[in-house]
Amino acid sequence: MRGKVVVITGGTSGIGAVAALALAKMGARIILVARDKSRAEATLERLRDSAPGIAHSAHFADLLRLDEMKRVAAQIGDHEPRVDVLINNAGALFASRRLTEDGLECTFALNHMAYFVITALLRERLSASAPARIINTASAAHQEATLDFDDLQSAKGFGARKAYGQSKLCNILFTRELARRLHGTGVTANCLHPGFVATRFGDQSGGLISPLIRLAKLFAIPPAEGAETMVYLASSPDVAEVTGQYFYKSVPITPSSRAQDDRSALLLWQRSAALAGMNK
Repeated sequence: MRGKVVVITGGTSGIGAVAALALAKMGARIILVARDKSRAEATLERLRDSAPGIAHSAHFADLLRLDEMKRVAAQIGDHEPRVDVLINNAGALFASRRLTEDGLECTFALNHMAYFVITALLRERLSASAPARIINTASAAHQEATLDFDDLQSAKGFGARKAYGQSKLCNILFTRELARRLHGTGVTANCLHPGFVATRFGDQSGGLISPLIRLAKLFAIPPAEGAETMVYLASSPDVAEVTGQYFYKSVPITPSSRAQDDRSALLLWQRSAALAGMNK
């Protein structure tokens, strides 16, 4: 990873921060996409202490907003002559249905649309830097999920776990279609289930969800273990040419049948591009 440039969203806490630190120790230069400046500065300090002499940096954006997704990705593309690895990892679970200023349900906006938009706008940099890799954090929560393409914003009925599971199904379908479109470019796209990890995830979800998740975390795995597959996909020569796969514990596994539906993957791509106002 020496000399490689790694862009990571959700890299200031949890498995993202652990992965960023591990990749920095391998010699990578880390570019954080963050919302909270204090957490970003603290993470940058740890990166500089552990991997001195490398110009790690942070860009700030609210990834609930389409204009912010576009702005930060364009900013990184303008500043960086190359991007070797993109890790889409930011995500959250929301206790109640909330809409962004773009009219998107928050879970869908942050957990899926941010992946789609940032990847689309950094795709040229990744292709120019090939061989390059894109890694998307999905989840086993997709297993029971289905997508209603007439109700992607959960207007007909919202459940926090349901919306989260749907967003993680989106992550896998997006990875599948992305890998198809990147075929022959030297850029791979894979996704992963990190396991149930004791991180900040769910702490600010609200309602009864936050205390329930805090209780469940007593039985969760540590962030270092949850980050192992992410680091493996970003760095291992063993997966240099592997693409379109869903990994758990650094091994490709089979997702749900709905997550393998090529027609759904294509339709999700088309709907996402339309929602973002992008011809991608």
